[in-house]
Parts: sequence; C-alpha cells; structure tokens
Amino acid sequence: MTTLSLENSIVKDMALAPEGHLKIDWVEAHMPVLNQIRRQFEAEQPFKGLKVTIALHLEAKTAYLAKVVQAGGAEVTITGSNPLSTQDDVCAALVEDGVTVLAKYNPDPEEYKELQIRALETKPDLIIDDGGDLVTILHSERPDLLENIRGGAEETTTGIIRLKALEKEGLLKLPMVAVNDGYCKYLFDNRYGTGQSVWDAVNRTTNLVVAGKTAVVVGYGWCGKGVAMRAKGLGAKVIVTEVDPIRAVEAHMDGFEVMPMIEAAKHGDFFVTVTGNHSVITGEHFDVMKDGAILCNAGHFDVEVNKIELSKRASSIRTVRRNIEEYQLQDGRKLYLLAEGRLVNLGAGDGHPAEIMDMTFALQAMSLKYVNDNYQSIEAKVLNVPFEIDQQVARYKLESLGIQIDALTPEQIKYLDSWTTQE
Repeated sequence: MTTLSLENSIVKDMALAPEGHLKIDWVEAHMPVLNQIRRQFEAEQPFKGLKVTIALHLEAKTAYLAKVVQAGGAEVTITGSNPLSTQDDVCAALVEDGVTVLAKYNPDPEEYKELQIRALETKPDLIIDDGGDLVTILHSERPDLLENIRGGAEETTTGIIRLKALEKEGLLKLPMVAVNDGYCKYLFDNRYGTGQSVWDAVNRTTNLVVAGKTAVVVGYGWCGKGVAMRAKGLGAKVIVTEVDPIRAVEAHMDGFEVMPMIEAAKHGDFFVTVTGNHSVITGEHFDVMKDGAILCNAGHFDVEVNKIELSKRASSIRTVRRNIEEYQLQDGRKLYLLAEGRLVNLGAGDGHPAEIMDMTFALQAMSLKYVNDNYQSIEAKVLNVPFEIDQQVARYKLESLGIQIDALTPEQIKYLDSWTTQE
C-alpha cells in the first residue's frame, strides 16, 4: 500500500482488505490470458509515467485488470460503474495494492457521480469506461478534463451506443475502442458469460427452480442468445421477444417461441431484459403478468423494466429477500423485481466467470496499449478492436487450454488471395 493511494482513496472499510485479497487471488489463478499480458507489461512498461482512470463493475476480476494495467507502469485510479456491483472488500484490497479507489457499495446517486468525477479529476492520460459514464461527464460537464486524455476503451453495448451518438453529432473529442464489439467479447463474454452469470444470480437470489417454468428473454442479441441458451439448459420453456426481424427469425430457428411482448407477458414466470433500451417492459405488460412473476434486467442501466409504472400500480412495496423487492398490485397480484432493476448478474451476483472475463479484460488491456501507442495518428472516433488483438487474445486462450490448431500453408494463402482459378 502506498501513502498516496490510501490518502486519495474513498472506500468503506480498509479492515475488509484480507477478504478482498482472497477474491483477487482466486481470479488471478483462473485468468491465464491476463497473466500472460501482465508478464509482457511488466517487461515492456507501456504505460510508464501515465495515469489511467477505470470505471468498471468493481469486483475481483476488474481489480485484477487494474493490477495488470498498473504492472505496465501506470498510476491507476478506479471507480465503480454500477452502485450495486461494487464490492467493498475488493476496494480495500486494491488500495493496499497501491491503486487509488473511489468507490463503495450502494452510494446515493449524488455520491456515486461525485466519485466518478473525482476519478476524472486525477487528469488521466487514458480511460477505460463501462456504459459511457466517464465519457458523458467529460463531454457534458467537465470538458476541461478532456485535454490530457489520449483516448480509451469502452466495455459494453450501452456505452458504445452513447459513443456513436456523440460521434454522429460530431461531438466526440477522443478516440475510444469499442471493446464490446470485439469478436472475443461478444462471442464469449456476451453469450457464455451473460448466459451463465444471469442465471447464477437469479438462482442464488430467489432459491427457486427454473426447470418447468417459462422464461421470457427480451432481446436476442449476443447477450440474449446466451440467456436463452442457459434457460433452456436449466429446463425452462423459453420465449423470445424482438424488434429486429432477422434476430427474430434466428431465435425461431434456434428453437424458441417468438411473440410480441404483450403476449409473452401473459406466460412468463421469469423475465430477463437484455436490450440496452428504455421501457421494454412497461405498464401494459405488468397488467397482464402472472401472480408471482419475477423480473430482472441484464442491460447496463436500470431503465429496461419501467420501475415508475410498476410503482404506480403497487399498493405496497417491500423487500422480501436481499435483492428482491415485492410489488403488490392493487388487484392482489405480486410481482418481484431483482436488484432494483439494475444489472442482475452483478447487482445480485459476482458477474461473469473469471475464465470469460479473462478474455474480455485482455482485450481491454491490449486495446488500451493500442490507443497509447497510436494516439497521435488516430482520429477522435469509435474504433474497432484491431483484428490482430482479437486473434492474439484467442491464441493466448488456446495456449492456456493446451489446444493447438492448424496454420495455412503458403500455397493455401496464395490460393485464398487469388481471384483466378488455380490448379
């Protein structure tokens, strides 16, 4: 622990650090790709003398990413990206490891935002964002802090939507790599990570069986595909709702029922929103739901389930278990909302498995290095993850699994590069 990190940090209780260290040690042992990158960073020091500010779900896997960036020579400051996903013991442990931490579990909205602003006031050279909160603050409230920043990387769909909106209006002032759109992110993190972690959180929170019940998955992007797949594996009947006709056909071909939300609302026992949009479950849907239906959200913000309209229909609201709010409606039916409608797999669970986040955070670390290596020549726009980085992360993953694959021969490469028919 450095005096600087302790003096500058705001955490709940430093006495919690030992438990946090155990959590970080556990994920470190199960993140071989990041371990490989850490060894490279320690040798190359790509961030020597630089400041990096990170806003991510502040639990053990994120903590290890912060330590990997720190190993590359950076002075790291980290804050949360969701009030319910911050783990206070992990925060304390990071402070002992020399990282400045500005985060605590479940702060009020004003304090939550103030901690993010303070993280930016360290005047970072590079940022890692999740959901676009840091970028939004920089562009709307604190443009004075933009001058120093070379660029950064964005973790999730919601953040990329916000970044592209800024770019479309010609307002984006720094290059940001869309990590969420990397192959090794959406193919594995969004599908297998979200699929498993959502149902882990639902199961541990409710202690109810999934088999034999009906799960409604709202949205069939990569996250929705994973949630539907895992629900099916747990024995649920799965209904998918969509607005995209291509994804709707895909869900149908994958063996799921597809119908409008107003029809699905009548059948669901579990509802999981995974759209990144606003009010995809709303008043007309609550009006026809079964007594005892359970609602949760796996998108970044707590706006997919319309809590205002749910509250208006309730004669009483009470917490019946940790992370479960019971809304008793005026006609006597009860609907249950998990984790306040926030990201359920982190608000009511530990998030994605370590082996999955190993690949995602490897993309983050290498994308951050890419931005720093090239910031003088890249435009202030939303950038794709360079394909070479995606491939390198996949290679590291295969190596960690002891799996070997074939390589194209020079003749095969020549054949694929030619437009003429070859013998």
